[in-house]
Parts: sequence; structure tokens; C-alpha cells
Amino acid sequence: MLAPRSDHRILGYLGRALSLELSAVQMYSTQARLVASWGLDEPSQRLRNEAHEEMQHVERIIARMLALGVAPNASQLRPVSLGADLQTLLQADRAFESELVQLYSDAAAHSARNGSPDDRVFFLGLLEEEQAHERELNEWMRSLEGTR
Repeated sequence: MLAPRSDHRILGYLGRALSLELSAVQMYSTQARLVASWGLDEPSQRLRNEAHEEMQHVERIIARMLALGVAPNASQLRPVSLGADLQTLLQADRAFESELVQLYSDAAAHSARNGSPDDRVFFLGLLEEEQAHERELNEWMRSLEGTR
């Protein structure tokens, strides 16, 4: 493996991102199965699609870590958030997505301050996608209001 060519904080952001994105894959996959067991096929498919999108983030983060000469190492997966209904699941998902948005925002800002334009572009790309996920979750939750 090549010697790392990035500062330790960037590597820390990447490691945390990998752990959170793998946690998201686990969370959305589990929620998709749970929702399917409730007979909610369309929401189940949406959650499966979300798991797939998060897995694409995992692959990008791993590729970035390898390009920087470090071995990927997800340190800890979060427990899956479950609930008794779809709205409760989506509230937990929104909180999780907000955490990812904050992480990528912080990482992009750090990259900009420390003259790491490639890292900044990388984190901004993930930030924009997570912000889109957050908007989609908000729209989905609004569409479900009053259906309880």
C-alpha cells in the first residue's frame, strides 16, 4: 500500500463516512424487509433503492481511500432504527441523513481550509447527494401526513 497522501483529519472523515454509509445500507435494507412484511410494497422498494444508493457511496469512499493509499476500515456500524410504522422509520432516516449532511459539510469545509481541492470536490459531491436524499425523505413524509 502506498503511503497516505492526505492529512489525518481527511482520513478520519473518510473512515467515519464509510462507517455511516455502511450503517445506512444496513438500516435501509432492514427497513425494506420490515416494511415488506407489513405488505407495503412500494415503500419497501423505495427503501431498497435507497440502500443501493448508499452502497454506491460506500464504493466511492473505498475507492477514494485506496487512491489515498489507506486501507478502508469501517470502525463501527450503528444499530438499525426500527419502528411500528413507516412514519417512525422515516423520522429516524431523516435524522440519520442529517448526520451525513453535517459530516460531509464539515469535511468539505475542512478540505477547503486546508487546500485540498480534490477532497473538497469529493465531499461536496456526497453532500449534494445526501441533501437530495434528505429533501426526498421530507417530501415523502409530507405525503404521508394525515395517513396515520
